[in-house]
Amino acid sequence: MPFEGDNMMGVKRNNRSAALRILHEKGEMSRKRLAESMKLTPAAITKIVGEMLSEGLLAEGEAVSNGTAGRREIMVRLNERRACALGLLINLPRSVISATWLDGTVIFSESLALERSSPAEETVRQLCARLMELAKQNGLSREQIIGVGVAVRGVTSLDGRSSANSFGAFAETGYPLCERVEELTGLRVVLSNNVRALFAAHMFLSHDEAEGSQFFLRCEYGIGASLSIDGRIWHGVTEQCAEIGHIPVVRRGGKPCVCGKSGCLETIASPTAIREDALDILSPERTPVLWKLRAGRKPDELTLDDVLNAACSGDAGAAEVVDRAVSTLGGALKSVIYLVDPGKIVLYGRMFDNSYYLSRLLSEVREGVDSGHAVDIRTSPYNHQLEDKAACLLAVEDFFDNGGIL
Repeated sequence: MPFEGDNMMGVKRNNRSAALRILHEKGEMSRKRLAESMKLTPAAITKIVGEMLSEGLLAEGEAVSNGTAGRREIMVRLNERRACALGLLINLPRSVISATWLDGTVIFSESLALERSSPAEETVRQLCARLMELAKQNGLSREQIIGVGVAVRGVTSLDGRSSANSFGAFAETGYPLCERVEELTGLRVVLSNNVRALFAAHMFLSHDEAEGSQFFLRCEYGIGASLSIDGRIWHGVTEQCAEIGHIPVVRRGGKPCVCGKSGCLETIASPTAIREDALDILSPERTPVLWKLRAGRKPDELTLDDVLNAACSGDAGAAEVVDRAVSTLGGALKSVIYLVDPGKIVLYGRMFDNSYYLSRLLSEVREGVDSGHAVDIRTSPYNHQLEDKAACLLAVEDFFDNGGIL
C-alpha cells in the first residue's frame, strides 16, 4: 500500500477537522475539554479555536465553572449558521433540490418530478437553474455557500466524478455530473450514490450512533443498501458495495430489472414490485378485499398501502404477494447478517412504517438466525425525512473533512 507524509498544512487541516466534528457530535465544550478530546496541548487548541472564532466557524458561549474555586471556562460551539450547503438528490420518480445549514437544518426544499430516462444535460441544467434561483430567493450569498452535494441514483464512477449508470434516471450513462454542476453553479461539487448519501445523513444526524458496523437498507421506489465499517461507509472496489437490490434471486424467467439483468431481488421485494404483482392478480375472485379497497379508482392508482392493508385484512391473494416479497428480502438480510455480522441493521422507507409489513419482515429475518447473531434491527428515527438533507450533508461532510477550509 502507498504511504504518504503530511505537511504542516495537512496537520492544521486535520486538527481543524477533528475540532469541527467533535463539536458537531458532542455539542459545546470548553477549550480544555476539547484539547483533552483531541489529545492536544492547551496552547495548540487555543490557536486552532482562535482561528476558527475569527472566521466565524465557532462561537463563544457562556462561562461555566470548571469545578475549581474562582475559575470559569468559556464554552465554544460550532456556529451552524455561518455557512450553508446546497444539494441535488437525483432519483426516480422525483428529484429534490435543497439547502441546509451546517447542522442539517433545512433552509429550503423543493421536489420535482423526474421522468424515466430523462436527457441528462437538459435535466441537470433545469435542476441547477432552479437550485440557484431558490438560493438567491432565500438570501444565500456565494460567500455563505460551501458547495453542492449531488446524490444520484445508481452507480457512480471510480473517481467519484460521474454518473456511471443511473438505472434509468438519465437516458445516458457515463455522464460527467460533477463537472457539469460545477460549470453551471460555479461551486465545489461532491458526488455520491443516493442511498449512500441517505445513510451518511442518518449517521451525521445520529451523532453517537455513527461508530461500529451498520447495514442501511432503503426500500422506496426500489431496494438499495449501504454498509459502514467502524463508522465509515464502505464503497467497494467498483463503487458498488451493498448492491443488495440487484442480487439475482430468480435463476430463470425472472422479471427484467432496471439494472439490465433479470430476476433481481428488487423485482420481487421492492415496493414497486409488490404493487405490480398485486395489480397482475387484481380481481374480485383472487383479491376480494383489495378489489373493494380500490373501488372507484383506476387500477394504476393502486398503492402499496392498499396492498399491505388488504393483506393485513385477510386478503389471501394480497397476502401471498406480500409474503413472497417478505420471504425473499428476509432471506437476503439473513445472508447479510451471517456474512457481514453488522452491529445494527437500519431500515429506511415508508413501507417500514406499516406495522403489518414490519412485523412479518422481522419475524422472517429472525427465523433460523441463532442467538449469536442477534443483530439489532430498527427503523431509522429519520425515516423518510432525509431526502431534503442528504445531498447537502455530502457537502457539509466534505467541508468538515477539509477543516472548514474552502
